[in-house]
Amino acid sequence: MRFHDHQELDVTVVAVAPVGAKVEVDGCDGAFGFIDQVKHPSWWDENTAPPHAGEKLHVCVLDATREPFPRLSALQNDIDIARRLRGDA
Repeated sequence: MRFHDHQELDVTVVAVAPVGAKVEVDGCDGAFGFIDQVKHPSWWDENTAPPHAGEKLHVCVLDATREPFPRLSALQNDIDIARRLRGDA
């Protein structure tokens, strides 16, 4: 799968580290991305649980060229910005 900046995706968390979470794009075996800890809602809201394996998230692509995995965000504000940049909002 080829990622594009500002694209929206549904993903599942497959691994968690102190710096963020590796996710797999739903329906696309082998298409992975990474959500930095500050791009998960739990970083900003103490009432939101941290990411865990199996968690389903809706995300947007922040940097499709980042290696080894594209950088994603699960923050609603970033998703709203992506929609505006695509002209969907």
